[in-house]
Amino acid sequence: MSAMNTGNLIIIGGAEDKAGECLILKSFVNLSGASKAKIIIITTATENAAEAGNQYKSLFVGMGAQETTFLDINSRDDADHEMNAGLISASTGIFFTGGDQLRITSILGGTKVYDALHGAYKSGAVIAGTSAGASAMSRTMIVDGNNNDAARKCTLKMAPGLGLLERALIDQHFHQRGRIGRLLCGVAENPSILGIGIDEDTAVRVFPDDHFEVLGSNSVTVVDGRNIKNSNVSELKPDENLAISNVVLHVLPAGYGYDLAERKVIKVRGRFCTGSSPL
Repeated sequence: MSAMNTGNLIIIGGAEDKAGECLILKSFVNLSGASKAKIIIITTATENAAEAGNQYKSLFVGMGAQETTFLDINSRDDADHEMNAGLISASTGIFFTGGDQLRITSILGGTKVYDALHGAYKSGAVIAGTSAGASAMSRTMIVDGNNNDAARKCTLKMAPGLGLLERALIDQHFHQRGRIGRLLCGVAENPSILGIGIDEDTAVRVFPDDHFEVLGSNSVTVVDGRNIKNSNVSELKPDENLAISNVVLHVLPAGYGYDLAERKVIKVRGRFCTGSSPL
């Protein structure tokens, strides 16, 4: 993430609480300006745009954000429309629903809406995404891969993302769908990229100073491959198992954070760094 950005990201692992305390969604609304928020819901990831858009609009309005609009950007013509780009530029909070992350990037990439999104983020807007909307945040995103499976090269497919979060790879519904294998494979293929697996009803809030803090009821798994000693990822044939050594793994619940630049765990209350252990 560039130091030029003044906005925040809220990256949600999917299935966030919508009926109870709604901690994650309320955090997004409050950070966007609470009663003064101007929130845009982007439903590009889903083919059920009206259903998803109206659901989140009702939730955000109920949380005090009266000026909430959802945009059904369903084609590249929609994404190049000046009015849609203008609405995003004027917003204080932008929310991406779940669905298919490849729809987000293939429809928005290189358009006026894409440019407006990056401009809004650099100017201080909060950008949030859940499930597919979370995966699309990073420069490189996971678009497919087997769940509950051993780490194998053929189980993982990646593509360019929105590029709001640099040097990281996001996976969502993480422990609930057994996705550690595919995240390890992604980190093995590019050890300079940090793997971040976010559980359901859990989010990371990424601050402008390149650290994140964990929100929600479950955990965030961080896979750091910077010190990998050996890996067979470049020699793997289809269905062969990945070998990898000296990966560092952190599991972080609420109350913890992570310094993305220094690659250190932070205890949010007291802000001290804890040790790490190899996988």
